[in-house]
Amino acid sequence: MKKIVLTFSILLVLVSCGSIEKHNLQITKLHPVEDIHDDIDKVYKQLQRHHPRLYQYTSKETLDFKFDSLKKAINEPMDSRTFYKQLAMITKYVGQGHMSMSPPSLKLTKEERNKRLETRFDISYINLEYLNDKLFITDAVGKDSVLINAEILKIENETPQDLIATYKRLIASDGYNTTFHNRVAGNRFFGYYVNDKGRFDSISMTLRHADSTFIKRYKRRPLRDSLQVKRDSIKRDSIKLLNKTKPKLTKAEKKAKKLEGKAKRKYNSKYGFVPTPHMPEVKNYNRNLNFVGKDSTVAIIKIKGFQEGDYEDFYDDTFTILDSLKTETLIIDLRNNFGGRLNEIDYFYSYLTDENYTFLNKSEVNGRFPILKSLMSNSNPLITKVLAGILSPGLATADLLSVSKKDGQLYRRFKPAKERKSKPLNFKGKIYVLINGNSFSASSVLSTQLKGSKRAIFVGEETGGAYNGTVAGLFKIYELPNTKVKARIGLAHIDSKYKTDTDGYGVKPDVEIIPTYQDRLDNIDPELEWILKDIETKK
Repeated sequence: MKKIVLTFSILLVLVSCGSIEKHNLQITKLHPVEDIHDDIDKVYKQLQRHHPRLYQYTSKETLDFKFDSLKKAINEPMDSRTFYKQLAMITKYVGQGHMSMSPPSLKLTKEERNKRLETRFDISYINLEYLNDKLFITDAVGKDSVLINAEILKIENETPQDLIATYKRLIASDGYNTTFHNRVAGNRFFGYYVNDKGRFDSISMTLRHADSTFIKRYKRRPLRDSLQVKRDSIKRDSIKLLNKTKPKLTKAEKKAKKLEGKAKRKYNSKYGFVPTPHMPEVKNYNRNLNFVGKDSTVAIIKIKGFQEGDYEDFYDDTFTILDSLKTETLIIDLRNNFGGRLNEIDYFYSYLTDENYTFLNKSEVNGRFPILKSLMSNSNPLITKVLAGILSPGLATADLLSVSKKDGQLYRRFKPAKERKSKPLNFKGKIYVLINGNSFSASSVLSTQLKGSKRAIFVGEETGGAYNGTVAGLFKIYELPNTKVKARIGLAHIDSKYKTDTDGYGVKPDVEIIPTYQDRLDNIDPELEWILKDIETKK
């Protein structure tokens, strides 16, 4: 029996190694023209089959022409990454920000993956922003925190302006919106850089900070050097010795320790704790409540993203606090919020209105089984598809119960498409909402609901997500058979009952204020300052 298990394990390793080698060869080789043309046809057929609003912003005739022109333009072999860039420049005309293309990455062996886990790449802990044609560091941890607001003049031998101009040609947005392009290119710069250049383990940047210009090189480094290993060994020995000498915990002490751990987990879930790998000291939460000034008349709810943890506890406790403190004005900060769960924004809105409401319309779909379609994507691991197959009777039933047909169009009903009552402790004071080009997806849907119901004053910049809805909710990730480029295709049109006559643009602010790089240097938040002055003026 042991011999059989050993033989099977060896075969599994050999097959895995062979599969990795085959994959890496396929994505780095030059693909024949006919294979590339085949992939172009296949991705367009997938879009036609699954995307419910494929021709909303670009007519069928125009999109047909663009795909045909791409095939004619590609008349020589090319590798997968080069093809990805060519294809992304065409699929962006679908005009849906959730629709994206991504190039394949080289696969690592198990040994290479384990080795990588023992390292840390400090470039991963830097956040960037792009304003006034300047790319600069907005947040960093550890020693790099002194570099906040440093301008990046060059990445290796290229300027960020040239790179971002290239990336903006590949970035899809909702409709004709441009604020998303400008914002996301800075915020997710290194993600686009990896798509462009491939995985890297070191990078040089020319920085300008406090009137000095210098080159900083980032590289992947071991989590622990030899001195740290020695220190950890001494620490472990000390802990062992301490554990031998210190008295055992009593039953009451064990219970108290257990309750303390439970309370910590509950707190992290409530505020949406986002762990930072290898840096447990960094405390980053998605949901935050603060007050402005010495009293509690003005509150700010900052939501970085509608995901992570138990959101109901946060909103229940937050609005109980606002009610008990008789808070008069609420500022909701949705800047750089890329979205998340529909159920969360629906729950949040129930505290922002005093009327019964229906948060979403039923969503247009192109098939009766969107959940199964999503899970059975050819890019999903085999185990996911096997489990989906086993659970298919239940999943198919869930799909059938939520999908209906009207006037020849299929619609899926998400939970927020039901009529709801507002919460008893709903906020009755004045509401301001801060938005920018990175207010996308779910945060833009929430903005539409608040704007359409005339519940809030909006300050900042047009949202990146469209006012009249977006194609998202469920996704099919389709891997092209020859080049292994992946297409992320939305399966449901998500929209509020509120609409604007001008289609293809985001939620416009009532007061437009665009921050500058100098504002960041001066540590000024001009959008928030305007709101606070407006509150003071109207007292």
